[in-house]
Amino acid sequence: MPVKVVTDSACDLADELVAELGITIVPLSIRFGSEEYIDRVNLSPQEFYDKMASTAALPETAAPAPGAFEAAFRSALDAGADGVLCVNLSGQLSATIESARNAARSMPDAPIRIIDSLSVTGGLGSMVKAAAEAARDGASLDDVAALVEGMIPRTRVYGALDTLENLKKGGRIGGAQALLGSLLSIKPLIEVRDGVVHEAGKPRTRSKAIKALVDKLREAGPVENVHVLHGFAPDAEELIAQVAAVVPREQLTTGIIGATIGTHGGPRLFGITFQVKA
Repeated sequence: MPVKVVTDSACDLADELVAELGITIVPLSIRFGSEEYIDRVNLSPQEFYDKMASTAALPETAAPAPGAFEAAFRSALDAGADGVLCVNLSGQLSATIESARNAARSMPDAPIRIIDSLSVTGGLGSMVKAAAEAARDGASLDDVAALVEGMIPRTRVYGALDTLENLKKGGRIGGAQALLGSLLSIKPLIEVRDGVVHEAGKPRTRSKAIKALVDKLREAGPVENVHVLHGFAPDAEELIAQVAAVVPREQLTTGIIGATIGTHGGPRLFGITFQVKA
């Protein structure tokens, strides 16, 4: 049986693709005050954004327990997998990867590799997809791991937020801290680089934020695995259309940013992710 690829719910991969490639997603928990949900299990992206819009309480995330990863690893190996590759969202932004590492430590003789993507959403998702496709085609655990590790330094993630409140409350604001001091009405641009959130610009309007994101894509040179993702942003189609003027539409993946990343990005966020070609 091929190598089994495991990830977490920050990957924002479509359910259909997850099923097609046999990817296992270990979900994070989402809390609204005393109410707790499991991302992608009993809380869909639409339900998440609807709830965020209708309640004053800002959501929070909680990493999966090590036991959830251990169950996923054992299930794959018991089914005959040659090995398990687990690729997680940035360890600088979540304790999720530590849970995965603890699970692997409890199975010291098992062929399990844990990789920190240093990324989120489509950046993480594109690595997981590439890994699962390589595994499906018969690549070894070492080869699949090397493929992902080669993608990490080439990955770019840019987002435009409508508010900094969620990022600030969640404690993930990192190098974008300076944005908090601005008295201007801005739509903050952020970049996830080296696993940490950084400031990437201070456009005054959402239309200027869209232009700034597309400029980042143009300036990057030859790219691949371009994703446009959003949290049901009303102007998402405008971003998609402008990106499609740079990258052929058939080479562009679009999707929804789920609750794990939406918790910290807030409402109406959108972004682009891609890999710079080697």
